[in-house]
Amino acid sequence: MLDCRIQKTRRTYEVAVDILAGGERVALFGPSGSGKSTILSCLAGLEVPDAGHIRCGHETWFPPPLALHHRSVGYLRQREPLFPHLPVSENVQFSLDAATRVQERDWIAEIRSRLDLDALWHARPHHLSGGQARRVALARTLCRRPRLVLLDEPFAGLDRPLARELARILKVWQERLGFVLLAVDHDPLVLEGLCPRVIAMEEGRLVQQGSWAELRQRPATPTLRALLDLDP
Repeated sequence: MLDCRIQKTRRTYEVAVDILAGGERVALFGPSGSGKSTILSCLAGLEVPDAGHIRCGHETWFPPPLALHHRSVGYLRQREPLFPHLPVSENVQFSLDAATRVQERDWIAEIRSRLDLDALWHARPHHLSGGQARRVALARTLCRRPRLVLLDEPFAGLDRPLARELARILKVWQERLGFVLLAVDHDPLVLEGLCPRVIAMEEGRLVQQGSWAELRQRPATPTLRALLDLDP
């Protein structure tokens, strides 16, 4: 369960959003500059909210701010750098100590197989294509079975079939493991295929939430209507 209220002042607006989510997949949708990435950054521990609270499961992450490495969170961004001096195998397992690697041997093998990393397992990042590097970054994000997974435009720049395949794999694992997933993407069709529930934002505020069908039937603002490419 994720229970948060995040308030964060930006230069031209203030983010103030409440989110309550169980083991489900939720899209954050809205125009650029609406505060979506700010929310993910605060949840991940890269930024500290000005006020509010963040609770995940039985843990309080804010206040006071809990350090990133103590949060059970996986955060995948559009340009997620891999460690250039490490092979794919070490990039994927970077957050696991030796004992955990042994305990999670079957899970790591499943990630490796499902994301088609067998042929790349000993390769260095500079030998990978953009799509291959994104699969490695996703494997690293999920390797320690986080309770909260954050996706900030991870499919941007990928061809549509690969984006859909990664979204399909994420759905399977989320339903099986029960983590909360929050996703941001510029393409509503990608988000719609991944997340049944959507939270729409504008200028730091929640303007509508529900299913995609509800958004398409009655978009709350002209901006949402335009983003969904609906007739005026």
